[in-house]
Amino acid sequence: MSEITYIRGDATVPSVKGVKVIAHVCNDIGGWGKGFVLAISRRWPQPEKSYRAWHRERAGNDFGLGAVQFVQVEPYVWVANMVGQRGIRTGSKGVPVRYEAIDAALERLADKAAELDASVHMPRIGCGLAGGKWSRVEPLITERLVRRGIAVTVYDHGEGAS
Repeated sequence: MSEITYIRGDATVPSVKGVKVIAHVCNDIGGWGKGFVLAISRRWPQPEKSYRAWHRERAGNDFGLGAVQFVQVEPYVWVANMVGQRGIRTGSKGVPVRYEAIDAALERLADKAAELDASVHMPRIGCGLAGGKWSRVEPLITERLVRRGIAVTVYDHGEGAS
């Protein structure tokens, strides 16, 4: 069984052949403006536009914790907007990350990646502004993606890492 590949670099510019899905975690309140999403928006306007519309029209769609929206940004590149955090602030209920929502989103991501025969690229999802611990997120990625034979690369980046 393969493992997660860790590299230094920008997850928005994966340098591998084939179809690629760039996965990241969003909040459940429609906020897009800090962390890794800024790197995505610098490269492509569509993921943010799609996320905002998805949230705005949430009464009639599947928007919510654990949901995933796939946005094609280039012929061989998709962005997965995964709703994995409740709100944006750490408060009485703890940090915003929701591991069970990330787990559900990763399962949907695995299905899409398998369907597209794609590799998956991401920062350390849920561990930046969402306040999660990589020791809790990494096993979910291994279970949902790696065990299914999906190649996963995690990017550690200086500026804007999340």
